[in-house]
Amino acid sequence: MHAITIPEPGGPEALVWDEVPDPVPGEGEVLVEVVASAVNRADVLQRQGFYNPPPGASPYPGLECSGRIAALGPGVSGWAVGDEVCALLAGGGYAEKVAVPAGQLLPVPQGVDLVRAAALPEVACTVWSNVFMISHLRPGETLLVHGGSSGIGTMAIQLAKAVGATVAVTAGSAEKLARCAELGADILINYREQDFVAEIGKATDGAGADVILDNMGAKYLDRNVQSLAVNGRLAIIGMQGGVKGELNIGALLGKRAAISATSLRARPLGEKTSIVAAVREHVWPLLAAGQVRPVVDRELPMSDAAAAHRVVEDSGHVGKVLLVAR
Repeated sequence: MHAITIPEPGGPEALVWDEVPDPVPGEGEVLVEVVASAVNRADVLQRQGFYNPPPGASPYPGLECSGRIAALGPGVSGWAVGDEVCALLAGGGYAEKVAVPAGQLLPVPQGVDLVRAAALPEVACTVWSNVFMISHLRPGETLLVHGGSSGIGTMAIQLAKAVGATVAVTAGSAEKLARCAELGADILINYREQDFVAEIGKATDGAGADVILDNMGAKYLDRNVQSLAVNGRLAIIGMQGGVKGELNIGALLGKRAAISATSLRARPLGEKTSIVAAVREHVWPLLAAGQVRPVVDRELPMSDAAAAHRVVEDSGHVGKVLLVAR
């Protein structure tokens, strides 16, 4: 088979479409013939040499894919060769085939085509696990999403609206904010021109956001705490703004607030299986009903992954950038 390899870390040109050995599904795994994968920020970090795959994972980038089951490994039940699926991966999505633990498979949702299904697993699992399973967003509460036009952001907007929350987003242009509004965002904040702390305060009559989904890390830490409501929950899922920040514990105590920080890729198989099962139970019916949909900016050939990485690094896209294998 062919896969995108990274012989040496570097820029987008470091991604090489090369012939590699076929994966073999082990105990509890299935072999998926990949139709499409999606580009995530973690793939960019891996290409640059900053985010190695966890032990035992495929060395090739790609944290999600869609395709058809080509073979079943020992001990797998409930799936059949030929089933159309999408999958959460620890790596290996930028390839023609990938071995996947059966617990990380999802059926392609009703009403979603096979290629676009590749845009779903990583964002659905990230948003559901952080915003709902950990932060327990409830109807009537306010969610603030940083990077509202990203793949994570576009999914968070839709899921929060589906459960009856008010959604605030930050984005860097009027065009991106307009796309967020189309998805249901209620409070639109241009972080290049507005102070999100002040804007959240005005929009909530000083109450603040009940839940904040943050991809920036250190740069936004203090202002996120300022923006939290009493009993608020801050979920940190990225470090685009650095890894070390100063935390005002007094402010956190005064609000009886909580901070969580998670990554998805390195979680144990059992945790990923539980998250995938929750997503299938709660998110997949919303997709089938048309209340939630994948947001795809563009589709590019997988062999030209370098071009897709340039798009993502330039941050000119809305939603996901897909890599199509065939």
